[in-house]
Amino acid sequence: MKLVVLRLGHRLHRDERVTTHVCLTARAFGCDGIIISGQPDEGVKKSVEDVVQRFGGKFFIEIRQDWMKVMKGWLESGGEVVHLTMYGLPLPEVIEGIRSSDKDKLIVVGSEKVPRKVYEMATWNVSVTSQPISEVAALAVFLDWFQQHREFYINFENAKIKVIPSPREKKVVRLA
Repeated sequence: MKLVVLRLGHRLHRDERVTTHVCLTARAFGCDGIIISGQPDEGVKKSVEDVVQRFGGKFFIEIRQDWMKVMKGWLESGGEVVHLTMYGLPLPEVIEGIRSSDKDKLIVVGSEKVPRKVYEMATWNVSVTSQPISEVAALAVFLDWFQQHREFYINFENAKIKVIPSPREKKVVRLA
């Protein structure tokens, strides 16, 4: 199953740090890639690609203008759309249904106000709490529940750097 994040409504200068964190979270929690819609931002793309190049993995990042076309295409190809929103059904109540489907998942997180059409097109509208929450936090919590903590054991292929867990110090090994 493919896991891809769709970041809606990226705005230059206002969202670059948060969008970068959405990308890094998606990668670290085992997603295959991210599609960023909104204003094109090659800086975010370059920054994330640099992390992938150093820490490994096959994570892709694309910039596309038309989020609706992305969602329609995803659904037409047989995939499912999981929209993370505080207005959806509580994560604990829907996670088993989402996890039990082997269809590819497009996980949608917003930045600016999310258009009503996203709610209508989504296979699931899922709340990670019913309170205002950062899209980075919502994505991390959702993916942790979805992955059942397996993100701690992902082997990132072609890594040049690997962090070695340590209780008191920073341990980094250069692999290439």
